[in-house]
Amino acid sequence: MIPAIVERGAGIDVGKTFVVVCIMIGPLDQEPRVEIRTFGTTNGALEHLRQWLVEEECTHVAMESTGSYWKPVFNVLEESLTVILANAEDVKGRKGHKTDPQDSRWLAHLLRHGLIRPSFIPPRTVRQLRDLTRLRRQLLNDSTSERNRIQKILEDANVKMASVLADPFGVSGQLMLEALLEGKASAEDIAELAKGRARSKIPELRAALEGHRLSDHHRRMIRYSLEHLAFLDRQLLQLDGDILRHIETAGFGPALELIKTVPGIQQDSAMTVLAEIGPNVSTFPSAAHLSSWAGLCPGNRRSAGKEKSVRTTRGNRWLRTTMTQCAWAASMKKDCYLKGKFWRLAAEGKKRAIVAVAHNLVVLVYHVLATGTPYQERGGPPEERHKQRRIRHHIRALGRLGVNVGCRPAT
Repeated sequence: MIPAIVERGAGIDVGKTFVVVCIMIGPLDQEPRVEIRTFGTTNGALEHLRQWLVEEECTHVAMESTGSYWKPVFNVLEESLTVILANAEDVKGRKGHKTDPQDSRWLAHLLRHGLIRPSFIPPRTVRQLRDLTRLRRQLLNDSTSERNRIQKILEDANVKMASVLADPFGVSGQLMLEALLEGKASAEDIAELAKGRARSKIPELRAALEGHRLSDHHRRMIRYSLEHLAFLDRQLLQLDGDILRHIETAGFGPALELIKTVPGIQQDSAMTVLAEIGPNVSTFPSAAHLSSWAGLCPGNRRSAGKEKSVRTTRGNRWLRTTMTQCAWAASMKKDCYLKGKFWRLAAEGKKRAIVAVAHNLVVLVYHVLATGTPYQERGGPPEERHKQRRIRHHIRALGRLGVNVGCRPAT
């Protein structure tokens, strides 16, 4: 029998318009008293819920992380009780017994016996930063969708500019697109607008633009998308300023600088990492726990003394996506230990290798934040390691020639 560890707890089944609350109160070695009540989700109703739980001297409350419906309840209860947020997949009840009262009772039972693994809920300042960085990611996704929409319209009009230019929305691409929208210049004149290295592709650009079928309808659709893109760019610029101001006001600047010392992590990614895990990683017992929470380590599947390969866990999708992108950058960084690790593992598949590098990045982030020490490449700076490799190479070469050489620093 699993012993009880919480004398006075409550389980809350959260919904959009009402919540069902079950309290379990009593000595740990006896059957608890059970009472179930229903409350609305307005501020007044939630305040009545809080008062009832306080009167019953409840110390802990458990609820599922259902959409965003748990947030109003959490906002009201967090200052008075210990609120445990549970992953819905971890607290599923028995099949065929799913009702709101049954769900709340099941949560209360799991809470009483300590069978709920709490979800990580960062402090309010970190949650606010997380809102800003996640909004930024969504705006970037909207911007990418709008650019894809423009390219789709150009393809529909037989404009093959995107197949020639590496970045159709770079300086050259924007000048050509503007000329196409005006509808006055010839294909030769538009191709001559290319700048920099794109000028070497003028013949290909001319061929991609000749005979296009860009109609007034196409031009009108593209202008709508360009106006939306300009609006998104303005919002992103303003949002970047708000994020940096929030980081400075909250005192997160030193943590941001520490994260930026890790290979492959630049300013934008560092802000996302900081928003997802916060500046204090003491919530996670080890770097392995943080990596598991991020979904960048495989699950356990051991049976009959054998370990089987399994997929990585789902984890925090915002952090997982960011660290995977940073891993690609780190795998191409010159004189970086992680680049060597990526290519050593690439034989098993580049996607597997990049997940392994992303796992390493999470471990590095954990350690720089836990110790307050910037990341230092293994073996010292790349220049020093290169010098040491050359010294060893020449000593071995002399040894093959029968010359024994001692090595000591020059004075």
